[in-house]
Amino acid sequence: SMLLFTFPVRGSEGLYMVNGPPAFTESTAFQRDSGKNCKAVTFSKDGSLFAWCNGEKVNIFNVTSAELLRSFDLPKVVCLEFSPKNNVLATWQAYTTAKDGTAGVPNLQLYDVKTGKCLKSFIQKKMQNWCPCWADDESICARNVNNEVHFFENNNFNAIANKLHLQKVNDFVLSPGAQPTKVAVYVPGSKGAPSFVRLYQYPNFGGPQSALANKSFFKADKVTMLWNKKATAVLVIASTEVDKTGASYYGEQTLHYIATNGESAVVQLPKNGPIYDVVWNPNSVEFCAVYGFMPAKATVFNLKCDPVFDFGTGPRNAAYYSPHGHILVLAGFGNLRGQMEVWDVKNYKLVSKPVASDSTYFAWCPDGEHIVTATCAPRLRVSNGYKIWHYTGSLLHHYEVPANEEMWQVFWQPFLDGVFPVKAVKYQAVPSELPSAEPKPAQAYRPPALRNKPVTSSKLHEDEPPQNMKPQSGSSEKPLSKTALKNQKKHEAKKAAKQEAKADSNQESTQSSASQSTPRSAVPAVTSGDPETDKKIKNLKK
Repeated sequence: SMLLFTFPVRGSEGLYMVNGPPAFTESTAFQRDSGKNCKAVTFSKDGSLFAWCNGEKVNIFNVTSAELLRSFDLPKVVCLEFSPKNNVLATWQAYTTAKDGTAGVPNLQLYDVKTGKCLKSFIQKKMQNWCPCWADDESICARNVNNEVHFFENNNFNAIANKLHLQKVNDFVLSPGAQPTKVAVYVPGSKGAPSFVRLYQYPNFGGPQSALANKSFFKADKVTMLWNKKATAVLVIASTEVDKTGASYYGEQTLHYIATNGESAVVQLPKNGPIYDVVWNPNSVEFCAVYGFMPAKATVFNLKCDPVFDFGTGPRNAAYYSPHGHILVLAGFGNLRGQMEVWDVKNYKLVSKPVASDSTYFAWCPDGEHIVTATCAPRLRVSNGYKIWHYTGSLLHHYEVPANEEMWQVFWQPFLDGVFPVKAVKYQAVPSELPSAEPKPAQAYRPPALRNKPVTSSKLHEDEPPQNMKPQSGSSEKPLSKTALKNQKKHEAKKAAKQEAKADSNQESTQSSASQSTPRSAVPAVTSGDPETDKKIKNLKK
């Protein structure tokens, strides 16, 4: 039985839903909202509820029964979010102060989805991180208020159950999954003190001793904290606004690993330059980083922060694991040309290399089979539209808006884990009605003088090939430290020199066995007649 699911499309043509593969027809269950002022849309975590605001009302639609649940008169709302178990709808609108300078009215509202009653209103000035964060079972809800984290329990917003108070909590992230809830907090450094990220288990907040783990670092103006799905570890991307060395306008980034068992490490990235993307595999035991000056490297690391597989270098700045974690897409969007590499994670084999040029958005479908790429305004205002792909590289559906229209957003209806079973990875491209989307390769400019001459490939850099970094079974050797590596190299160089000397002495025997590559010393010596010149030639050759 095919599971029917949809993806909403929002733009100047209004808001409508499209039936997912294989139909790609407009959904008749959801009546198109033709207004040109749809500011925000959201699904509940399980995909059963859909909410949108159209500049007049905020509406909640039950996707399962295909009926409008309720409407709120909230013309100014620009952000919407459901709590994880669909009990609360949070809405946010821009904060405004009164003409006389007195405090404005609360602009963040929490509504009971079942009754439509407003549970609580807060003043929330910043749009960034506007939404309270819930634990997955809704037993805890938290928000950052004046640099401390306030916790509410069981959606009772009239009493603060707990506070996490450190010198200045800039950001926090609750762990996903079951209880107990863990909290990652970031406190920026000041006056020569380092920044730090700490992990706590709710509600044990009694000072640094009660923390599960702590990691401090000097180079951080902002951090991104990423929990793995099993809530056993957090990856922290720390960035400075400017790169003191002047090497990059991205600022400098470092990647740190912090586990709830107290272990922490700096992830050693073997190429200098920006960190573009870091993603956890949903299996929670591996993560992929895309980093380094272009062409960027991509590497998968294990929980020891050792490299497991290196994808070499290429034109890429993003990574996306499929929902089941069995496929990884490396892609180059934004200022790159939209090349994608689809990898089978278990065998580290390349499945396909589709190209989605001018994409501003990429998302895996919850089924782990399909992908949407889109070109949306305001990022790009021409040829807006979306494409639906199968990961084997086939383009299955393509829609482009009429010339004078814009598309602002497209995304998949979400589903809870386990709804779609994991399937074996296919390598054969699935059939499609559409011709394959092969872009015409751009011809490099050639000055008139060279136009009739053969093309010589002049690459600025050689791409590094992918390589497996797993220690081969049978060798249980630990990776060598830097000094050990240096010594090993010296040792090998000495060995090579000895071999060469040996080869010099028994030239004759070497020449007889042609299967061996002829050593350099076997080239007959050319003499110029002048011993001084000979010496110079010899040294030059050396």
